[in-house]
Amino acid sequence: MREISLHILDIVQNSIAAGATRVVIGAEADNNRDLLHIYIKDNGRGMSPEMIEKVRSPFCTTRTTRKVGLGIPMLVAASEMCEGGVQIRSEPGKGTEIEATFRLSHIDRMPFGDIISTIISLVAANPELDIRYEQTVNGELFCLDMADVRRELGDVPIQSPPVLGWLKDYLNEGIGQIGTIP
Repeated sequence: MREISLHILDIVQNSIAAGATRVVIGAEADNNRDLLHIYIKDNGRGMSPEMIEKVRSPFCTTRTTRKVGLGIPMLVAASEMCEGGVQIRSEPGKGTEIEATFRLSHIDRMPFGDIISTIISLVAANPELDIRYEQTVNGELFCLDMADVRRELGDVPIQSPPVLGWLKDYLNEGIGQIGTIP
């Protein structure tokens, strides 16, 4: 994967496959600490301690269409290459939390990527999923909670073009105000 936002997309798709109805995605960039911290938390099925160890291997997948699963191993490699790491916490029946850190200024750190398109794609393809996106840049926070948006919309479909257009504008404006992650 060429962008961190694509890693986020892959992990959220895993959350959806694990039955999650709520996913919190967070990205924190801190220039003073030279740190990029990404996290994804879900309320899906969760994993046993044995499965947590297995998902770090490229030869572990729960999919039946192929015998390899490269998402987590590629994220681990990308973060470790940039003086970071990945932590996975999970409990069966309670969900999973994945955290990845990167040295923000590391020359080999891949770009953060198009997180707005990632969020829009997830919302459009999974209108029933409650997604919360939190982005902090040098202490400034922007937050979008689709559960709040859904309550405001009432019967208006989330995946309708006017709503997705508004959502894209809202994300652009909010992220633009606090600063983008390089």
